[in-house]
Amino acid sequence: MAERLLSEIVGGVLSPGENISERIWAHKYGVAQASIREAINILERDGFVTKESGRSARVVNLSEEDVFQLYQVRAALEGMAGYLAASSGADVSDLQNIVEAMRIASQAHDSKALTDCDLRFHLELCRLSGNGHLLGYAQKLLRPFFAFVRMRVSVSGQGTSAWGQDVEAHQRIVDLIREGEAELTEHYVKRSMTRFASTARMNWLPHDK
Repeated sequence: MAERLLSEIVGGVLSPGENISERIWAHKYGVAQASIREAINILERDGFVTKESGRSARVVNLSEEDVFQLYQVRAALEGMAGYLAASSGADVSDLQNIVEAMRIASQAHDSKALTDCDLRFHLELCRLSGNGHLLGYAQKLLRPFFAFVRMRVSVSGQGTSAWGQDVEAHQRIVDLIREGEAELTEHYVKRSMTRFASTARMNWLPHDK
């Protein structure tokens, strides 16, 4: 049920911010409302859905201002993660493997795989910081953020071409950590976030009027 609902979200049938009625979708799929409720709980865990006390679930939605503010927070958080990872001589083998997977996904024009790899990269970067609190905040921020990215990329139909330069930026982050360049890593991650935000603006971000 979660996968079926997710296909409705990513396919644009359910739009960002739209209410998800357990009764309507249970009727549509011919299942009990409890099944839809559990599917919604799964999608909430993965960041595609938000739920507030006493209110129905809604598809995650971020405004243009939300996205750019989140990039500002990410710059500080992930810049620190890069600094700590490089300072400690962290093993970047898993991070390198993710970059290779990103290249393959980009060449295959597989936007779903590419966004999934992108999320994995940034979570792994935060894990390499060795700071559990930093990783905890990153997980809470990045999962819904990338869920929204995946939806917008799918709806915009932009494909993966815009990520060409950004994939190599991820490689540069890996190289700097491997070389132990802590201050340069922090600076480069922060600068990269500005470029990633620009990629979002030009390609998949819905512009506020």
